[in-house]
Amino acid sequence: MLTIRPETPQDAAVIRALTNTAFASAPVSAGTEAAIIDALRDAGALALSLVATEKGEIVGHVAFSPVHIDAAVGDWFGIGPISVRPDRQRAGIGSALMREGLRQIHERGAAGCVLVGDPAYYGRFGFVHDPELRLGDVPPPYLQRLAFHDGEPKGEVHFHEAFAVH
Repeated sequence: MLTIRPETPQDAAVIRALTNTAFASAPVSAGTEAAIIDALRDAGALALSLVATEKGEIVGHVAFSPVHIDAAVGDWFGIGPISVRPDRQRAGIGSALMREGLRQIHERGAAGCVLVGDPAYYGRFGFVHDPELRLGDVPPPYLQRLAFHDGEPKGEVHFHEAFAVH
């Protein structure tokens, strides 16, 4: 049975190892995903960090952190990294983490979320490409947003400085 819960301090090393393993063969990975999570945690910028467990073992993780969008109203959050243990991928764990994370962030009064990822995958959660948003040299279709309320953001998206870790 899958359980989703907030991360605890004791989970950090397991999340790091899980993230490194999950992104090891990803074609678009820079290999910095685990370091980004650590840097977000160290900066106190993990607004929400959830783990998925099966039989007490962590099999997935998702991080939410504040983002700044030049012309946006309300609190916006970036999603990622999100990772699932390779032997448990395509079993609905990532989807369960996304749905629960979005539910919790929405309940906190967030205006919405942004992420960089596959439009075909994230579209199922309501994410859409918005030509009014930009993020450096990220190809436009991969920068997506999900607005929880009226008032769509415009301008450059600025993720936490932890995303610049090398």
